[in-house]
Amino acid sequence: MVAVHELSPEQSAAVLELASRAAEHDTVAPLSEQTLLDVRHGGGEHHLHQVDGLLAGYAYTDGESAEVVVDPGLRRRGVGRILVSALLAGNERVKIWAHGDLPGAPQLAAGLGLAPVRTLLQMRRPLNDPLPVLRIHAGFTLRTFEPKDAEAWLGLNRLTFAEHPEQGQWTMEDLRQRMAEPWFDPKGFFLACKGDRVVGFHWTKVHPEGLGEVYVVGVDPSVQGVGLGRTLTLAGLHHLKSLGLETVLLYVDAGNTSAVRLYESLGFTHHRADVMYSRP
Repeated sequence: MVAVHELSPEQSAAVLELASRAAEHDTVAPLSEQTLLDVRHGGGEHHLHQVDGLLAGYAYTDGESAEVVVDPGLRRRGVGRILVSALLAGNERVKIWAHGDLPGAPQLAAGLGLAPVRTLLQMRRPLNDPLPVLRIHAGFTLRTFEPKDAEAWLGLNRLTFAEHPEQGQWTMEDLRQRMAEPWFDPKGFFLACKGDRVVGFHWTKVHPEGLGEVYVVGVDPSVQGVGLGRTLTLAGLHHLKSLGLETVLLYVDAGNTSAVRLYESLGFTHHRADVMYSRP
């Protein structure tokens, strides 16, 4: 077992290849966007476990949450247990994501005394189905993101997601990294304004395989309750549909019932779930 805070180029390439093999086998990506960025650019703590000279498993943690992936051809050899045990030895309260909550995850978690503490739903909607008409609320304007909006957007993002364990912690570097990604397109990043003030946003994303995503939607608490979140969501959906995409996905906490109801009213249905496990 090797634990490092920065991967070498060779280690980074091996982890990315492992994650790709696992995603193809399981039809679920085992590592989140933030983890993949830290694999490529540095950050977090990385655990690598080899079997017969091959990278058999990898675990990542930012100190609070963690993710684990095991090579599909080297499973059922205790690799996952070794990696999760190493994470718990470093921090017994670490919360570990099981993306897709694949069959082996609950069994491994239970064996190590872990229980589900959070569920993140992936919901999907076909874009070929009719969309409601987009109407802008009186007193508000809608435009797309420009680089000069970065500071204002970060402030609004922190305000909107003050209680969110991941999204609310974004820094300027987090924003810059994503703006440098091949998928970034400011034409799909919508801002709602009241006068000169940015009060809401919907950032969309297009995945390489042609899936659209409601990447993140946020509304200033001072203007919540007027339906601006629905309007912003529709703006992004109409944009993604105009690109010729067939399907759009989003992630939402299962406990955020108001958001789940909003997305259901817009035609989204449950596709799968990611489950976070931790010691009770």
